Amino acid sequence: MATNVVRSWQREHLMEQRVLIVEDEPLIALDLEVTIEEMGVHVAGLAADREAALRLAPLADIAFVDVNLSDGATGPDIGRRLAEDHGISVVFMTANPEVVADGVRGALGVVQKPVMPWVVEQLLRYVTARRAGILAVVPPQMTAFA
Repeated sequence: MATNVVRSWQREHLMEQRVLIVEDEPLIALDLEVTIEEMGVHVAGLAADREAALRLAPLADIAFVDVNLSDGATGPDIGRRLAEDHGISVVFMTANPEVVADGVRGALGVVQKPVMPWVVEQLLRYVTARRAGILAVVPPQMTAFA
């Protein structure tokens, strides 16, 4: 019974989250958007560069951020600003995880692309629990920052 209560709580809180996707490859961004929405989670918007990401920041709770965007390798700075200035829980999704291997202040961690839908679901559950102050197991595909 306790497991059912936890699952119910997770589902309820997960659906309250708003996710910002910071990705400049349209097909990847749209695929991630569909995956998130199929889980019943709201996508706050899609951003391909720093300007769009920071404009959409007030609408988001969670952000999945690529490192290399249409305005260059601005992802690490965007992630830091989203976390520090807006209280957004940031996870980097990149083909180049070594760029952020030392961590980015305020961000939770990094996942190497390509990211399968079941990994996105694990990440969202993990981040939602963290945002609620609940101890959660880091998904195996994610390298957590200290």
